[in-house]
Amino acid sequence: MVALRRVETSSMEGKTEKKGLNYREDLVGKVALVTGASAGLGREFALSLAKNGCHVVVTARRQDLLRSVCHEIDLLNSFSPFQPAKSMMLQLDVSASEKDIDMAVEKAWQGFGAIDILVNNAGYRGTVKSPLQYDEEEWNTVINTNMRGVWLVSKCVAKRMRDAGKKGSIINISSTASANRGNLPGSMIYATSKVGVNQITKMMALELGRYGIRVNAIAAGIFKSEMTKGIFEKDWSHKVAEKVVPAQRWGSTDPDFTSLLLLLASNAASSYVTGNIFILDGGHTIPGLPLWSSL
Repeated sequence: MVALRRVETSSMEGKTEKKGLNYREDLVGKVALVTGASAGLGREFALSLAKNGCHVVVTARRQDLLRSVCHEIDLLNSFSPFQPAKSMMLQLDVSASEKDIDMAVEKAWQGFGAIDILVNNAGYRGTVKSPLQYDEEEWNTVINTNMRGVWLVSKCVAKRMRDAGKKGSIINISSTASANRGNLPGSMIYATSKVGVNQITKMMALELGRYGIRVNAIAAGIFKSEMTKGIFEKDWSHKVAEKVVPAQRWGSTDPDFTSLLLLLASNAASSYVTGNIFILDGGHTIPGLPLWSSL
């Protein structure tokens, strides 16, 4: 993992002294809240933040899996060069009412006295259907989870950051389905929700910058997760990657995904970075060809 360095200078008896701070050092002792952290990408994000010295609040609906994540974080402390990372689990459904979400965020804030980093990872893919086959119930479920949930969790965390006079980083997990070059049949609701996430990212960055709160999104391509495990179980998928992905492989969660996440989480590495949608897909959506058309 490459450490990006910030160089500061100060004058001491007429001499210039250089001070370096890499992003891993900057993250030590910070508090991160990760939604959808019980499995898949969210679990890997939580573990990566903990490995780099963050205290982590893991949230999801499945408490039994959250306990497992907290246990793994505890085990990491035996090998970490940093101070022991503490973990806290909270049951949270991001499609719940604003009142319930705010109560959960308040518990997290009180648990560690602050939240420095928010990773809005919780999401729901929904079914693959024609626009003429979807029903209103599925529309509401996907939009409430993927778009409304991102807004409300961000709102509840950012209000507390602002009131505490605390700088922070909000990282929203979007998708290449939101990009003009990443449209796929059968994903109208999911793609629409992620376009909304991108716009929430830009507007919150625009309006929260005055408080020192940065907001960015990562529009991810195909990574191994609960949503995509069916693809990775097929032998042909890796042969396809060699042909259609410029990087000639599918991405790994760690370090391909986590390295960008850590970069955006750190003020030392990205204090001037906000309002951006980072496409992370090894270049596979550049031609605009959907996966199925390449088989």
